[in-house]
Amino acid sequence: MTIVPVPGDANDDDPIKKLLDWIVNVGINGFSVLPAAKKVAEDHLSACGYDKDKAINSIITWRTAYAAGTGFVTGLGGLATLPITIPASLASSYALAANTAAAIASVRGYDIESDQVRTFVLLALLGDSTLEVMKTVGVNLGTKLTKSLISQIPGKVLIEINKKVGFRLITKAGEKGVVNLMKLVPIVGGVVGAGFDGTFVNKCGKVAKNLFN
Repeated sequence: MTIVPVPGDANDDDPIKKLLDWIVNVGINGFSVLPAAKKVAEDHLSACGYDKDKAINSIITWRTAYAAGTGFVTGLGGLATLPITIPASLASSYALAANTAAAIASVRGYDIESDQVRTFVLLALLGDSTLEVMKTVGVNLGTKLTKSLISQIPGKVLIEINKKVGFRLITKAGEKGVVNLMKLVPIVGGVVGAGFDGTFVNKCGKVAKNLFN
């Protein structure tokens, strides 16, 4: 799988950066693991009579049910090559949440290939911590964000946001005792069973709904 860089350190060998790249790339493009975010957006817009709010709610509802009730991958593409050990189920939840956030951004007309929107897709994965992270980098979410405002966020700020997102996602995995950043042992792709965290995906979808106005 070709990795399209997300803003980050100049060191492309950074294992956390590689994980973020994988999450956002699968979330946006699907890579035969999930439907591409643009297709998800188009399908739900069409089904909801091109009412954007209804389409977004439909995406969140559908993805939540999907995450809670099914396994969807046998060996996630590219996951086995990552230099960080995290369980396939958690990586899949991250990818599905990113796919949900990217689809919502697409419904709202954002350029989901831009560096800024890719970063905000990752931000949605932090759930209740999103506002906290944004405050630490000086971005005020007290006023309504627009496409214009998001597009003006400078690269240096995106780098800092990505670092904080990566740290928190790895910390979440580490709390389960499944990350070994010292050894950096690649995970082996495997069958992902039912029981994804529907609550997690639902929360990420709702955060994305608020981020992408």
